[in-house]
Amino acid sequence: MSSPVLKVTDLKKAYGAIQAVGGVSFEVMPGEIFGVIGPNGSGKTTMFNSVLGQITPDAGKIELNGQDITQLSPLELNRRGVGRTFQTLQVFGKMTVRDNLIVAAQEHKGSMGSRMLAPGDSGLGAKADELIDLFRIRHVADKPAGALSYGQQKLVDIAMAFMSEPALVLLDEPCAGVNPSLVGGISTLLKQLNAKRGASGMGGSFIVIEHNMDFVMDLCHRIMVMVEGKVMAIGTPAEIRGNKQVLDAYLGN
Repeated sequence: MSSPVLKVTDLKKAYGAIQAVGGVSFEVMPGEIFGVIGPNGSGKTTMFNSVLGQITPDAGKIELNGQDITQLSPLELNRRGVGRTFQTLQVFGKMTVRDNLIVAAQEHKGSMGSRMLAPGDSGLGAKADELIDLFRIRHVADKPAGALSYGQQKLVDIAMAFMSEPALVLLDEPCAGVNPSLVGGISTLLKQLNAKRGASGMGGSFIVIEHNMDFVMDLCHRIMVMVEGKVMAIGTPAEIRGNKQVLDAYLGN
Protein backbone atom coordinates (compact mmCIF):
# COMPACT_ATOMS: atom_id res chain seq x y z
CA MET A 1 0.00 0.00 0.00
CA SER A 2 1.25 3.51 -0.85
CA SER A 3 1.68 6.07 1.92
CA PRO A 4 -0.62 9.10 1.77
CA VAL A 5 0.64 12.31 0.21
CA LEU A 6 -1.43 14.24 2.75
CA LYS A 7 -2.63 13.01 6.12
CA VAL A 8 -4.83 15.18 8.33
CA THR A 9 -5.52 13.91 11.84
CA ASP A 10 -8.14 15.28 14.26
CA LEU A 11 -7.90 18.85 12.95
CA LYS A 12 -9.71 21.41 15.10
CA LYS A 13 -10.23 25.16 14.83
CA ALA A 14 -12.61 27.34 16.83
CA TYR A 15 -13.50 31.02 16.68
CA GLY A 16 -14.72 31.83 20.15
CA ALA A 17 -17.64 29.53 20.87
CA ILE A 18 -17.98 28.50 17.22
CA GLN A 19 -16.25 25.23 16.35
CA ALA A 20 -15.49 25.79 12.66
CA VAL A 21 -13.61 22.49 12.30
CA GLY A 22 -14.30 19.85 14.94
CA GLY A 23 -11.90 16.93 14.63
CA VAL A 24 -11.52 16.34 10.89
CA SER A 25 -9.37 13.42 9.69
CA PHE A 26 -8.69 12.24 6.12
CA GLU A 27 -5.94 11.07 3.78
CA VAL A 28 -5.13 11.86 0.16
CA MET A 29 -3.27 9.14 -1.70
CA PRO A 30 -0.71 9.50 -4.53
CA GLY A 31 -2.46 10.27 -7.81
CA GLU A 32 -5.83 10.80 -6.14
CA ILE A 33 -8.30 13.58 -6.94
CA PHE A 34 -10.02 14.15 -3.60
CA GLY A 35 -13.16 16.28 -3.50
CA VAL A 36 -14.51 18.22 -0.52
CA ILE A 37 -18.16 19.25 -0.49
CA GLY A 38 -20.60 20.58 2.06
CA PRO A 39 -23.08 23.40 2.62
CA ASN A 40 -21.94 26.93 3.39
CA GLY A 41 -20.62 27.11 6.94
CA SER A 42 -19.60 23.45 6.99
CA GLY A 43 -15.92 24.25 7.70
CA LYS A 44 -14.52 23.49 4.24
CA THR A 45 -12.65 26.78 3.85
CA THR A 46 -11.26 26.74 7.39
CA MET A 47 -10.00 23.19 6.85
CA PHE A 48 -8.57 24.14 3.46
CA ASN A 49 -6.76 27.20 4.79
CA SER A 50 -5.40 25.23 7.75
CA VAL A 51 -3.82 22.71 5.38
CA LEU A 52 -2.36 25.61 3.39
CA GLY A 53 -0.80 27.26 6.43
CA GLN A 54 -2.97 30.36 6.26
CA ILE A 55 -4.70 29.45 9.52
CA THR A 56 -3.02 27.84 12.53
CA PRO A 57 -5.27 25.04 13.86
CA ASP A 58 -6.01 24.76 17.57
CA ALA A 59 -5.25 21.04 17.55
CA GLY A 60 -4.48 18.17 15.21
CA LYS A 61 -1.71 17.24 12.83
CA ILE A 62 -1.11 17.77 9.11
CA GLU A 63 1.51 15.65 7.34
CA LEU A 64 2.89 15.93 3.82
CA ASN A 65 4.64 12.77 2.65
CA GLY A 66 5.11 11.76 6.28
CA GLN A 67 6.55 15.11 7.42
CA ASP A 68 4.72 17.28 9.95
CA ILE A 69 3.75 20.56 8.23
CA THR A 70 1.17 21.76 10.76
CA GLN A 71 3.03 24.95 11.70
CA LEU A 72 4.54 25.84 8.33
CA SER A 73 3.77 29.06 6.46
CA PRO A 74 2.19 29.15 2.98
CA LEU A 75 5.59 30.05 1.47
CA GLU A 76 7.31 27.13 3.20
CA LEU A 77 4.55 24.79 2.04
CA ASN A 78 4.84 26.07 -1.52
CA ARG A 79 8.56 25.36 -1.49
CA ARG A 80 7.83 21.84 -0.25
CA GLY A 81 5.55 21.16 -3.18
CA VAL A 82 2.07 22.36 -2.25
CA GLY A 83 0.32 24.43 -4.93
CA ARG A 84 -3.05 26.11 -4.81
CA THR A 85 -5.62 28.21 -6.62
CA PHE A 86 -7.94 30.74 -5.01
CA GLN A 87 -11.65 31.43 -5.40
CA THR A 88 -10.73 34.84 -6.78
CA LEU A 89 -8.32 35.19 -9.70
CA GLN A 90 -4.64 35.71 -8.87
CA VAL A 91 -3.27 36.64 -12.29
CA PHE A 92 -1.10 39.65 -13.11
CA GLY A 93 -3.32 41.56 -15.51
CA LYS A 94 -0.63 43.65 -17.23
CA MET A 95 1.72 40.72 -17.83
CA THR A 96 1.37 38.30 -20.73
CA VAL A 97 -0.10 34.88 -20.13
CA ARG A 98 3.30 33.28 -20.71
CA ASP A 99 5.01 35.63 -18.24
CA ASN A 100 2.32 34.91 -15.63
CA LEU A 101 3.22 31.23 -15.81
CA ILE A 102 6.95 31.90 -15.64
CA VAL A 103 6.62 34.19 -12.61
CA ALA A 104 4.53 31.55 -10.82
CA ALA A 105 7.50 29.16 -10.78
CA GLN A 106 10.50 31.47 -10.42
CA GLU A 107 10.73 31.06 -6.65
CA HIS A 108 11.48 27.38 -7.23
CA LYS A 109 14.25 28.02 -9.77
CA GLY A 110 17.47 28.13 -7.76
CA SER A 111 18.77 31.03 -5.69
CA MET A 112 18.19 34.74 -6.31
CA GLY A 113 21.72 34.99 -7.72
CA SER A 114 21.26 32.10 -10.12
CA ARG A 115 17.95 33.54 -11.31
CA MET A 116 19.61 36.88 -12.03
CA LEU A 117 22.16 35.13 -14.26
CA ALA A 118 19.58 32.88 -15.93
CA PRO A 119 17.94 33.54 -19.31
CA GLY A 120 15.07 36.04 -19.41
CA ASP A 121 12.56 33.26 -18.85
CA SER A 122 14.61 31.79 -15.96
CA GLY A 123 14.82 28.58 -17.97
CA LEU A 124 11.07 28.09 -17.50
CA GLY A 125 9.90 28.91 -21.00
CA ALA A 126 9.62 25.32 -22.17
CA LYS A 127 7.55 24.37 -19.13
CA ALA A 128 5.29 27.38 -19.65
CA ASP A 129 4.81 26.48 -23.31
CA GLU A 130 3.93 22.91 -22.37
CA LEU A 131 1.14 24.08 -20.08
CA ILE A 132 0.00 26.74 -22.55
CA ASP A 133 -0.51 24.00 -25.13
CA LEU A 134 -2.17 21.63 -22.66
CA PHE A 135 -4.60 24.33 -21.57
CA ARG A 136 -5.22 25.33 -25.19
CA ILE A 137 -4.38 28.99 -24.64
CA ARG A 138 -1.60 29.30 -27.24
CA HIS A 139 -3.68 31.87 -29.17
CA VAL A 140 -3.61 34.24 -26.18
CA ALA A 141 -0.15 33.40 -24.80
CA ASP A 142 1.33 36.79 -25.71
CA LYS A 143 -1.67 38.86 -24.65
CA PRO A 144 -1.95 40.64 -21.29
CA ALA A 145 -3.81 38.32 -18.92
CA GLY A 146 -6.16 41.15 -17.96
CA ALA A 147 -7.41 41.37 -21.55
CA LEU A 148 -8.70 37.79 -21.50
CA SER A 149 -12.21 36.62 -20.71
CA TYR A 150 -12.91 35.49 -17.15
CA GLY A 151 -12.91 31.84 -18.22
CA GLN A 152 -9.56 32.20 -19.99
CA GLN A 153 -8.08 33.92 -16.94
CA LYS A 154 -9.34 31.03 -14.82
CA LEU A 155 -7.42 28.62 -17.06
CA VAL A 156 -4.28 30.76 -16.67
CA ASP A 157 -4.77 30.82 -12.90
CA ILE A 158 -5.03 27.02 -12.74
CA ALA A 159 -2.04 26.56 -15.06
CA MET A 160 0.05 28.82 -12.80
CA ALA A 161 -0.57 26.45 -9.88
CA PHE A 162 1.10 23.63 -11.82
CA MET A 163 4.18 25.52 -13.04
CA SER A 164 6.30 24.56 -10.03
CA GLU A 165 5.38 20.86 -10.47
CA PRO A 166 3.88 20.53 -6.98
CA ALA A 167 3.30 17.17 -5.32
CA LEU A 168 -0.14 18.31 -4.14
CA VAL A 169 -2.45 20.96 -5.57
CA LEU A 170 -5.45 22.40 -3.72
CA LEU A 171 -8.07 23.86 -6.03
CA ASP A 172 -10.52 26.27 -4.41
CA GLU A 173 -13.75 26.33 -6.44
CA PRO A 174 -12.16 26.09 -9.91
CA CYS A 175 -15.59 26.46 -11.54
CA ALA A 176 -16.69 29.56 -9.62
CA GLY A 177 -17.89 32.25 -12.01
CA VAL A 178 -17.01 30.16 -15.07
CA ASN A 179 -19.40 29.87 -18.00
CA PRO A 180 -21.09 26.44 -17.76
CA SER A 181 -19.81 25.62 -21.25
CA LEU A 182 -16.23 25.72 -19.91
CA VAL A 183 -16.80 23.53 -16.84
CA GLY A 184 -16.46 20.27 -18.76
CA GLY A 185 -13.23 21.53 -20.31
CA ILE A 186 -11.73 22.27 -16.89
CA SER A 187 -12.66 18.77 -15.72
CA THR A 188 -11.01 17.23 -18.80
CA LEU A 189 -7.84 19.30 -18.28
CA LEU A 190 -7.56 18.28 -14.63
CA LYS A 191 -8.00 14.63 -15.54
CA GLN A 192 -5.27 14.97 -18.17
CA LEU A 193 -2.93 16.65 -15.69
CA ASN A 194 -3.67 13.98 -13.10
CA ALA A 195 -2.88 11.18 -15.56
CA LYS A 196 0.19 12.92 -16.99
CA ARG A 197 1.71 13.70 -13.59
CA GLY A 198 0.90 10.24 -12.27
CA ALA A 199 2.55 8.58 -15.26
CA SER A 200 5.67 10.73 -14.86
CA GLY A 201 6.02 9.89 -11.16
CA MET A 202 5.14 13.43 -9.97
CA GLY A 203 2.10 12.25 -8.04
CA GLY A 204 -0.77 14.23 -9.51
CA SER A 205 -2.70 14.47 -6.22
CA PHE A 206 -5.40 17.17 -6.07
CA ILE A 207 -7.86 18.38 -3.45
CA VAL A 208 -10.88 20.14 -4.93
CA ILE A 209 -13.45 22.23 -3.07
CA GLU A 210 -16.37 22.90 -5.37
CA HIS A 211 -20.14 23.52 -5.18
CA ASN A 212 -20.81 22.17 -8.67
CA MET A 213 -21.90 18.63 -7.85
CA ASP A 214 -21.82 17.34 -11.41
CA PHE A 215 -18.22 18.55 -11.73
CA VAL A 216 -17.14 16.93 -8.44
CA MET A 217 -18.89 13.64 -9.14
CA ASP A 218 -17.34 13.40 -12.60
CA LEU A 219 -13.81 14.42 -11.60
CA CYS A 220 -13.03 13.02 -8.16
CA HIS A 221 -11.94 9.54 -7.14
CA ARG A 222 -13.21 10.04 -3.58
CA ILE A 223 -15.28 12.73 -1.93
CA MET A 224 -15.44 13.97 1.66
CA VAL A 225 -18.69 15.52 2.87
CA MET A 226 -18.41 18.08 5.67
CA VAL A 227 -21.36 19.29 7.75
CA GLU A 228 -21.09 21.60 10.77
CA GLY A 229 -17.32 21.26 10.99
CA LYS A 230 -17.26 17.48 10.94
CA VAL A 231 -16.82 14.71 8.40
CA MET A 232 -20.17 13.15 7.57
CA ALA A 233 -18.88 10.69 4.97
CA ILE A 234 -15.93 9.81 2.76
CA GLY A 235 -16.38 7.59 -0.27
CA THR A 236 -16.46 7.20 -4.01
CA PRO A 237 -18.92 9.32 -5.99
CA ALA A 238 -21.26 6.31 -6.20
CA GLU A 239 -21.07 5.76 -2.44
CA ILE A 240 -21.75 9.44 -1.73
CA ARG A 241 -24.71 9.49 -4.13
CA GLY A 242 -26.17 6.46 -2.36
CA ASN A 243 -25.58 7.70 1.20
CA LYS A 244 -29.01 8.53 2.66
CA GLN A 245 -27.51 10.63 5.45
CA VAL A 246 -25.68 12.78 2.90
CA LEU A 247 -28.75 13.04 0.69
CA ASP A 248 -30.89 14.19 3.60
CA ALA A 249 -28.34 16.64 4.98
CA TYR A 250 -26.93 18.13 1.82
CA LEU A 251 -27.48 16.73 -1.65
CA GLY A 252 -31.21 16.47 -1.13
CA ASN A 253 -31.35 20.25 -0.71
